[in-house]
Amino acid sequence: MPQNSLVNLVNYEDATPEVKEIFDDIMETRQSEYVNHIWRALASHPPLLKQFWTQMKEVMIKPSRLDPLTKELIYLAVSITNSCTYCINSHTASARKKGLDDEMLGELNAIVALANAGNRLTEGYQIPVDEMFQSEMSSDWKGK
Repeated sequence: MPQNSLVNLVNYEDATPEVKEIFDDIMETRQSEYVNHIWRALASHPPLLKQFWTQMKEVMIKPSRLDPLTKELIYLAVSITNSCTYCINSHTASARKKGLDDEMLGELNAIVALANAGNRLTEGYQIPVDEMFQSEMSSDWKGK
């Protein structure tokens, strides 16, 4: 069991048929024979494994208006903000496969740092939202 894990990681050989089916889907979808620790930990509670994997496929893998690198950068930015070391490492690796380089990672970290500082300042000062930003679709300021 890896350091700091609160549950035993489920190995493929020891998995229930339900978990093996999900592991097989993970490996097929990711075109890999490796099942990451996150999935092996979640397999300790199969309904959660199934729910999270289904959501991951729907949001991160299914083609949409956001390209795969943009999705990874958003996930990475949230992971940095939430201080999730596992997710930072996992999604940095995934983003690198989709084109992330060191310069982009530096820019992303600068944006995350700026956004977090701006959020804290506006919350600390309890700054009211400008009326023009409160309209239903913020249409008053589009294009200005």
